[in-house]
Parts: sequence; structure tokens; C-alpha cells
Amino acid sequence: MPLIWLVASYLIGAIPTSYIAGRLGRGIDLREHGSHNLGATNVYRVLGWKYAIPVALIDVAKGLVPVLVLGPLAPGVPYFPLCCGAVAILGHVFSIFVGYKGGKGVATAAGVILGLAPLALPAVLVVWAVIVRTTGYVSLGSIVAAMLFPLADWLFHPARRGLVTVLFDLAIALFIIWKHRANISRLLAGTENRFGRNQAAAPPRA
Repeated sequence: MPLIWLVASYLIGAIPTSYIAGRLGRGIDLREHGSHNLGATNVYRVLGWKYAIPVALIDVAKGLVPVLVLGPLAPGVPYFPLCCGAVAILGHVFSIFVGYKGGKGVATAAGVILGLAPLALPAVLVVWAVIVRTTGYVSLGSIVAAMLFPLADWLFHPARRGLVTVLFDLAIALFIIWKHRANISRLLAGTENRFGRNQAAAPPRA
């Protein structure tokens, strides 16, 4: 039975929210527009806030539901909510519905964090918001927030200070940073796009 819930977690995470929004909004494939990424930021660039906000909220729910709803269904399996959350993130990033090329997992990871470490999430969100506001780089905000999450979880959730939890937090952070490796290269080169600019003419990117 736990395997069923893990598969369900993956399928929930794999729902291609941004792709669906592009098809419903303008009949387009978002992987061919803007930054060419299936994430809420690119939805905003191409379709605007009307679509970006629902997409972001649904992507967060894709991480939250597996943790809070499916995680408790296997009480005999240690750290099963963590497993459901991890699989949901993998589902979002490697979605079976879009050729295993989904988003970068930030919003879905935020949903997992909300379910597992709700006190840590506001701290990293504040850091993310400040960086995006001051620099215009969503990718930089996401990278720094990912780096700070393990520390925030350690500080605000003393009961979670076990080896497995620490390793899980580090794995999420490193995975998010790894998914932004192309953004890191562009940030270092000074060619990264700032939030809010029209990316319709942008060349394809990894």
C-alpha cells in the first residue's frame, strides 16, 4: 500500500500546471515561449498574473497534499511524509505528462516545506521576496532561499533535528540549486533575465 501512495504523490506532483495554463490561456506550449520553462515565473512572463497566481498556488498544493494527506496513510513506514514530499517534487521536475521535462520544483518544494516545516517557510519566503524585489532575479532568490532552508528548519523546528531530516533538507536544497545551474551560469555572466521583462523573443534555454 505505501507504494500506491508514493505513485499517487508522484502523479500529483507531475500535473503539468504551467503547460495546461499555456494551452488553456493561449493555446501555446510554454516550453516554446518566454524562458521556455514550465514554471509560474514563465507563466507570468507570457500570460500575466491572471494565470501565474493560480499556477503557483496549485504547484504549492502539489507538494502540500502528498505530505499532509498521503503521508499519514502509512504510519508504519518511517519518514513516509518526507518520502511523499520528495517524490512529489521529482514528479513536478520530471513529469511523465510532458516528456519528463517539468519545472524547477521551487513552488512544489515550498508546499512540501509548508507541510513538514511550516515555521521555516515564512523565513525563506521573506529572503526570497527581498532578493527578488531588490535585484529582480527570481532565480537568485530561489537559490538563496534553498540554501537557507536547512538552517531555517534547524532553528525553527528543534524536534526535527535528526540526521534523516537534516539530510532530506540538504537534498532538497542541493536539488533546487542544481536545477538552477543554467541560471547560475547566466547570473555570473550577467545575462540572466530580470523578473517582469517580456521574454517572448528569448532564445531556447535549458
